Amino acid sequence: MPELPEVETVVRGLAPLLENQVFGLAQAPWVKVIEPWELDEFNASLKGRTLLRIFRRGKYICCDCDGFYLVVHLRMTGRLYISAKPEGDDKWVRFSVALASGGFLAFSDARKFGRINLVTSLDFLEEKLGPEPLELKPEDYADIFQGSERTIKVFLLDQKKLAGVGNIYADESLFRAGILPTRKVSSLKRTERVCLGEKVMEVLSQSIVHEGATISWYRKPDGTQGESQKHFSVYGRGGQPCLICGTDITRIVLGQRGTHYCGKCQH
Repeated sequence: MPELPEVETVVRGLAPLLENQVFGLAQAPWVKVIEPWELDEFNASLKGRTLLRIFRRGKYICCDCDGFYLVVHLRMTGRLYISAKPEGDDKWVRFSVALASGGFLAFSDARKFGRINLVTSLDFLEEKLGPEPLELKPEDYADIFQGSERTIKVFLLDQKKLAGVGNIYADESLFRAGILPTRKVSSLKRTERVCLGEKVMEVLSQSIVHEGATISWYRKPDGTQGESQKHFSVYGRGGQPCLICGTDITRIVLGQRGTHYCGKCQH
């Protein structure tokens, strides 16, 4: 699933192409992508509205459409890009909307897990999402990473605690902080919690610079790949030598997610 760096890259790529555009008619070849809306009602609310700003909240893409918000969640295989055709540039387009200046905003999703919603308020996101990792100070993480008997890896994936961090960047952050993913949150010292916060911010910031990780479906809006995967220390490297100490990277499952770590560098 695209995480914070991938979603941020999509937003930055689309912003200069979409902001101040006026929406025309939408099409939904797979109408469930906009549930609970019916397409006619959806069009009646969106058509003619100007996209004032596009931004990210957690893993969600939010478009301020002058009274409504068009909210996109990419999930596993979702892609959002500009196409010259309403059917997009691939066979998995589930939704598209015309742009008054020409072209279409297309949403492609092979697995059909992604969703598009039209709402008048983003309060529902604030109820389900924690703070933005890059808007915090390292010391703030000392308060966030406490009071739980869950493992720190599972805790990092809880979007109510921290918005946008997923499996990839949780593994990479824990490696840089030297913390085993199997440790309980309650076992972390304050210095370790602050250090982990620093590494979360560092990993996410660097991954944005590398424009996200293309390890499966993720592509930038222009169709090209991100390069964060070229800089992984542990994620997806199970059985390969640690880049620091040479010990084989271990892969286990925590919270039903593949988890990668170095048993020597992380404690």
